Amino acid sequence: MDSNDTTRGLVVLAVDDEQPALEEMAFLLNEDARVSTVLKAGESTEALRILNGRRAGAPAGGPSGGAGDIAEQTDIDAVFLDIRMPGLDGLELARVLKNMAVQPAIVFVTAHDDRAVDAYDVGAIDYLLKPLRTERLSAALDRILSTRRTGPVEQARDDSGDDEVIPVELAGTTKLVPRSAVRYVEAQGDYARLHTTDGSHLVRIPLSVLEDRWRDAGFVRIHRSFLVALPLVTELRLAGSGYVVRIGSGPETAELPVSRRHTRELKDRLVRATKQAWSQR
Repeated sequence: MDSNDTTRGLVVLAVDDEQPALEEMAFLLNEDARVSTVLKAGESTEALRILNGRRAGAPAGGPSGGAGDIAEQTDIDAVFLDIRMPGLDGLELARVLKNMAVQPAIVFVTAHDDRAVDAYDVGAIDYLLKPLRTERLSAALDRILSTRRTGPVEQARDDSGDDEVIPVELAGTTKLVPRSAVRYVEAQGDYARLHTTDGSHLVRIPLSVLEDRWRDAGFVRIHRSFLVALPLVTELRLAGSGYVVRIGSGPETAELPVSRRHTRELKDRLVRATKQAWSQR
């Protein structure tokens, strides 16, 4: 079977250690006409056995690798898997799959919304929250089919630079927002709103996660509700009872409050950034 044949139905492997969730995922996948085969595994080791047993180009009934090996290529197009599983968890399994010469598409299906950044770090093309909704599953399958036609866009982007890309949901469509386009981030409960020059996007990632992850990329926390791109700060001034920062200039300018506890760190980082810029001239 040719794994690059875009005319055949998708062969999908569903992985979840909770049997009801696994059966529900398999049922919904089988309901989509674009899926021809759904395989099931109750944990990661079993998933590896299935992947190795379906080596692309291997004769039927031929030898298959053990759970400790990984096939160079398999006829499985996509793996839908949970993150939190006993033993080898979903993220660790995804890292193993990245070693395959031809990697199946990875879609995480989980009840936890705090691992999205980690998921995309290991090459996932989508991140679905339980309970699984038919329309979101359909959108994930759309992305898998698109990847089959155009090639592994996520991998190509990783090789081209260090600009992280955040996937966001917009009216049923997944839009990819580069970190370099983000001017500032606003906390909204367990969510974060990414503010760019062309609008804002709500993502299921806590502000604290982005603060840790983007610190080395020049983002700094100025308030419990705001994270800003330091190079875009054009002014820090005292206003009323506290400081505010100005982000950008012209009609796209934004003014944000700076909390007392973050004022000194912000001043120090602005001074260091200015000194560094002058020393490089």
